Amino acid sequence: MPTYEYPRPALTVDTVLLRGPREVREVLLIQRGLPPFLGMWALPGGFVDEYEPLEGAARRELAEETGMSAPGPYEFAGAFGERGRDPRGWVVTIAFVAMAEDSAEPRAGDDAAGVGWHHVDALPPTASDHALIVATAVRQAELLGW
Repeated sequence: MPTYEYPRPALTVDTVLLRGPREVREVLLIQRGLPPFLGMWALPGGFVDEYEPLEGAARRELAEETGMSAPGPYEFAGAFGERGRDPRGWVVTIAFVAMAEDSAEPRAGDDAAGVGWHHVDALPPTASDHALIVATAVRQAELLGW
Protein backbone atom coordinates (compact mmCIF):
# COMPACT_ATOMS: atom_id res chain seq x y z
CA MET A 1 0.00 0.00 0.00
CA PRO A 2 1.44 3.41 -0.92
CA THR A 3 2.38 5.90 1.76
CA TYR A 4 1.20 9.47 1.31
CA GLU A 5 2.47 12.69 2.83
CA TYR A 6 -1.06 14.00 3.36
CA PRO A 7 -2.55 13.82 6.86
CA ARG A 8 -5.60 11.60 7.17
CA PRO A 9 -8.46 11.97 9.63
CA ALA A 10 -10.03 9.17 11.62
CA LEU A 11 -13.47 8.32 10.22
CA THR A 12 -16.59 7.87 12.31
CA VAL A 13 -20.32 7.58 11.71
CA ASP A 14 -23.21 8.90 13.78
CA THR A 15 -26.89 8.02 13.51
CA VAL A 16 -29.62 10.54 14.21
CA LEU A 17 -32.49 8.19 14.97
CA LEU A 18 -35.77 10.10 15.11
CA ARG A 19 -39.28 9.15 16.16
CA GLY A 20 -42.67 10.76 16.31
CA PRO A 21 -44.46 13.44 14.31
CA ARG A 22 -42.69 16.75 13.65
CA GLU A 23 -44.36 18.69 16.48
CA VAL A 24 -43.15 16.19 19.14
CA ARG A 25 -40.14 14.71 17.35
CA GLU A 26 -37.55 13.00 19.51
CA VAL A 27 -33.97 11.87 18.92
CA LEU A 28 -32.22 8.92 20.53
CA LEU A 29 -29.08 9.84 22.47
CA ILE A 30 -26.66 7.76 24.49
CA GLN A 31 -24.91 8.84 27.66
CA ARG A 32 -21.22 8.25 27.09
CA GLY A 33 -19.66 5.67 29.37
CA LEU A 34 -16.08 6.31 28.24
CA PRO A 35 -13.90 9.35 27.54
CA PRO A 36 -13.91 11.60 25.71
CA PHE A 37 -17.04 13.40 26.86
CA LEU A 38 -17.63 10.91 29.69
CA GLY A 39 -21.18 11.22 31.03
CA MET A 40 -22.37 13.59 28.30
CA TRP A 41 -25.19 12.86 25.88
CA ALA A 42 -24.17 11.95 22.32
CA LEU A 43 -25.42 10.39 19.15
CA PRO A 44 -24.92 6.65 18.76
CA GLY A 45 -21.87 6.18 16.61
CA GLY A 46 -18.25 5.25 16.44
CA PHE A 47 -15.26 4.45 14.31
CA VAL A 48 -15.64 2.85 10.89
CA ASP A 49 -13.81 -0.44 10.48
CA GLU A 50 -11.37 -0.73 7.58
CA TYR A 51 -13.29 -0.95 4.27
CA GLU A 52 -16.63 -1.16 6.11
CA PRO A 53 -19.51 0.45 4.20
CA LEU A 54 -20.51 3.71 5.90
CA GLU A 55 -24.20 2.87 6.25
CA GLY A 56 -23.26 -0.57 7.55
CA ALA A 57 -21.04 1.02 10.18
CA ALA A 58 -23.89 3.35 11.22
CA ARG A 59 -26.30 0.41 11.54
CA ARG A 60 -23.72 -1.62 13.49
CA GLU A 61 -22.90 1.18 15.94
CA LEU A 62 -26.58 1.97 16.53
CA ALA A 63 -27.31 -1.69 17.30
CA GLU A 64 -24.25 -2.10 19.55
CA GLU A 65 -24.91 1.01 21.64
CA THR A 66 -28.72 1.01 21.80
CA GLY A 67 -30.03 -2.39 20.71
CA MET A 68 -32.03 -0.51 18.09
CA SER A 69 -32.37 -0.71 14.34
CA ALA A 70 -34.30 1.39 11.89
CA PRO A 71 -36.48 -0.60 9.50
CA GLY A 72 -36.35 2.00 6.74
CA PRO A 73 -33.59 3.81 4.91
CA TYR A 74 -30.61 5.58 6.41
CA GLU A 75 -30.22 8.89 4.61
CA PHE A 76 -27.05 10.97 4.45
CA ALA A 77 -27.42 13.98 6.76
CA GLY A 78 -23.99 15.58 6.52
CA ALA A 79 -20.25 15.37 7.06
CA PHE A 80 -18.63 17.13 10.01
CA GLY A 81 -14.91 17.63 10.52
CA GLU A 82 -14.28 20.98 12.17
CA ARG A 83 -11.04 21.42 14.06
CA GLY A 84 -11.40 20.56 17.74
CA ARG A 85 -14.63 18.52 17.46
CA ASP A 86 -12.85 15.55 19.07
CA PRO A 87 -9.98 15.79 21.59
CA ARG A 88 -8.44 12.58 20.21
CA GLY A 89 -7.40 14.37 17.03
CA TRP A 90 -8.77 15.06 13.56
CA VAL A 91 -11.98 13.05 13.42
CA VAL A 92 -14.49 13.39 10.59
CA THR A 93 -17.96 11.96 11.03
CA ILE A 94 -20.52 11.02 8.43
CA ALA A 95 -24.01 11.46 9.88
CA PHE A 96 -27.07 9.51 8.84
CA VAL A 97 -30.71 10.14 9.72
CA ALA A 98 -33.30 7.38 10.09
CA MET A 99 -36.76 6.94 11.55
CA ALA A 100 -37.50 4.50 14.36
CA GLU A 101 -40.73 2.72 15.00
CA ASP A 102 -42.61 4.62 17.73
CA SER A 103 -42.91 1.57 19.95
CA ALA A 104 -39.21 0.66 19.88
CA GLU A 105 -37.45 0.83 23.24
CA PRO A 106 -33.67 1.19 23.44
CA ARG A 107 -31.25 -0.36 25.90
CA ALA A 108 -27.74 0.86 26.68
CA GLY A 109 -24.94 -1.38 25.42
CA ASP A 110 -21.28 -1.36 24.40
CA ASP A 111 -19.74 1.93 25.62
CA ALA A 112 -23.08 3.62 26.41
CA ALA A 113 -23.81 4.16 30.12
CA GLY A 114 -27.38 5.22 29.39
CA VAL A 115 -29.79 5.81 26.55
CA GLY A 116 -32.90 7.90 26.13
CA TRP A 117 -35.23 9.80 23.83
CA HIS A 118 -35.01 13.62 23.89
CA HIS A 119 -37.18 16.23 22.19
CA VAL A 120 -35.18 17.68 19.27
CA ASP A 121 -35.89 21.24 20.44
CA ALA A 122 -34.84 20.60 24.06
CA LEU A 123 -31.61 18.62 23.95
CA PRO A 124 -29.49 18.13 27.07
CA PRO A 125 -25.89 19.37 26.82
CA THR A 126 -24.31 17.21 24.11
CA ALA A 127 -20.82 16.02 23.31
CA SER A 128 -18.81 17.69 20.59
CA ASP A 129 -20.96 19.14 17.79
CA HIS A 130 -23.82 16.67 18.19
CA ALA A 131 -26.47 19.38 18.69
CA LEU A 132 -25.47 20.79 15.29
CA ILE A 133 -25.62 17.32 13.74
CA VAL A 134 -29.11 16.76 15.19
CA ALA A 135 -30.35 20.10 13.86
CA THR A 136 -28.90 19.37 10.41
CA ALA A 137 -30.43 15.90 10.34
CA VAL A 138 -33.85 17.17 11.46
CA ARG A 139 -33.81 19.62 8.53
CA GLN A 140 -32.84 16.78 6.19
CA ALA A 141 -35.70 14.61 7.53
CA GLU A 142 -38.14 17.45 6.89
CA LEU A 143 -36.86 17.81 3.32
CA LEU A 144 -37.45 14.10 2.86
CA GLY A 145 -41.03 14.51 4.06
CA TRP A 146 -40.50 12.51 7.25
